[in-house]
Amino acid sequence: MLDALGLYLVAINLATFAAFGLDKRRAEAGAWRIPERRLLGLAAAGGAPGAAAAQRIFRHKTLKEPFASWLRLILTVEVIAAGFAAWLLR
Repeated sequence: MLDALGLYLVAINLATFAAFGLDKRRAEAGAWRIPERRLLGLAAAGGAPGAAAAQRIFRHKTLKEPFASWLRLILTVEVIAAGFAAWLLR
């Protein structure tokens, strides 16, 4: 079970990171964008660490509010949940 969860988390974080990178590239080109709701949905599905990394690396949506605050909240909840899960599994 943990192997499947680990694979899922790697996949969702890579997908989220890629989505942020693609959205940044499209923003610079003036092309069609990925909706913020979808980016936050990927983060909420377990991809918040990938989203936070992409946000810093690509310098994308770092000041955009309320997006940045929502992303920080999602990341905080995921970190707390991961800590709680690790505590339960010890």
